[in-house]
Amino acid sequence: MGENGDDKQLLHLVFGGELENLQGLRFRDLEGLDIVGVYPNFEEAKLAWKSKAQQTVDNAHMRYFIVHLHRLLDPDNDNVAG
Repeated sequence: MGENGDDKQLLHLVFGGELENLQGLRFRDLEGLDIVGVYPNFEEAKLAWKSKAQQTVDNAHMRYFIVHLHRLLDPDNDNVAG
């Protein structure tokens, strides 16, 4: 938290896995998902996502995603940045 106590964490989850086909979002193996980590802001999450995506560029079925956890934790607030 910031000194004044009003800073919000805008948590983001980065994860990925192999898709069954290139047109869908169904994973081949849920137990084999790569949970990269949880990040305090979109910028850091994007850096992690980009790194993992570049590492797996030779596998067309491998996809990484950024999930805006802060939106799931506060679904009533649509005005959250990120």
